[in-house]
Amino acid sequence: MATPDQKTLVCVKQVKQGVVDEWDESMPLPGDIIEGFSEHDADDDSFTPVKASSELISQLGKINPRVEFIWIKVRRGNKNSARIVQQKGSILKRKYYTIQATTDDRHVADLGDLTLDQCTALQEMSMKAINVEGREFGRSGIKYDWKMKVGTYLPDQWCSVISSILFMPLVNEQFMDATTARCMAWFSAAISSGVPLVFVNIQTEQVDTQEKTSFSGKETSVCSKQQIHNTNKIIHGIRLWFLPGLSEISIELIPKHTETRFGMEIKQTEEGFVYIYSVMRGSVAEGAGLGELYEEAIASGFLLVISRLEGKSIMPKNVCSGGLIHCCNQYEINETFNVAIEQLETIEVHVMAWPNNQTQPIGFASLLAPNGSFPTHHYHYDHQKQLHKLAHHHTI
Repeated sequence: MATPDQKTLVCVKQVKQGVVDEWDESMPLPGDIIEGFSEHDADDDSFTPVKASSELISQLGKINPRVEFIWIKVRRGNKNSARIVQQKGSILKRKYYTIQATTDDRHVADLGDLTLDQCTALQEMSMKAINVEGREFGRSGIKYDWKMKVGTYLPDQWCSVISSILFMPLVNEQFMDATTARCMAWFSAAISSGVPLVFVNIQTEQVDTQEKTSFSGKETSVCSKQQIHNTNKIIHGIRLWFLPGLSEISIELIPKHTETRFGMEIKQTEEGFVYIYSVMRGSVAEGAGLGELYEEAIASGFLLVISRLEGKSIMPKNVCSGGLIHCCNQYEINETFNVAIEQLETIEVHVMAWPNNQTQPIGFASLLAPNGSFPTHHYHYDHQKQLHKLAHHHTI
């Protein structure tokens, strides 16, 4: 409280909007010393000075019927627009007038008369809250045409471009380092087998699981009743974020009336990625451009990996606590192709683009295996030597 001989100033004592992360310098903030107000504009000559909070509140009440917005001059150098609002006081429920931020209806100022020291203490708190001491500029929201940007700058508006896989800890893994090591071993093995992945990020992730516990209740002469309870348990997994190559290339396979198959064989790597094993000459697949992409991939030392089929991702999604990689069912993939060829329907395939000497990933660290570890041309054709590394292939 100020003593009778201490000079007081008109000050914002507090605001009713308590979420400080949403404050900015355009709002009335705790500690703001209000020097005057203007009904018309922000010119210094138009401001009416105020010396007491009661005087300001009275003036706001007088001009409120004809004016909703005013300019407030505060000592920290700002001239901000504010809205006049009516509030109910705690004493005898009397109504009074105050100011509110124009950008947030919740941000209502509580005006009062405080000493300079009291105002300064509140100002320091406010400046820390809006990071002015960190020399950050004030922020404001801008409109953004999300629909247009998504349609223009994404290869497919239904695709997020980036992919991820979640690794759950094995039963005997007590530390995150062990799970992380398995995660990076999988990633390195995938690249070594020829999958053109680009590393983006790795993070821990909390997963809420349920464990079922049971115990016997009262037993009768015939049987015993058993009660089952679900217990929630939080465990930490490792999520690996990656890009499917440098980009994804969309290929449309359009069958003709004389076609009975698309003319390509697909396989699955041990890490769960589906790739094109071979392309038949004169087939629908070759005519659509997959033959050329296949030859280019072989020459670059990569597999021609299918990332999406009919817009749906067919990449591995997670690794469970039992160590199994949950990936797309290859039988369902084959059935999708078979149904399309039988009904002579166009089917869309996305394949991963691989790095070359002319194009390098920008903004991401590309984790590549050591030199010489990429498969050579015969890797795709020498089936007997590579049988232990590859799953069964299917012709579609």
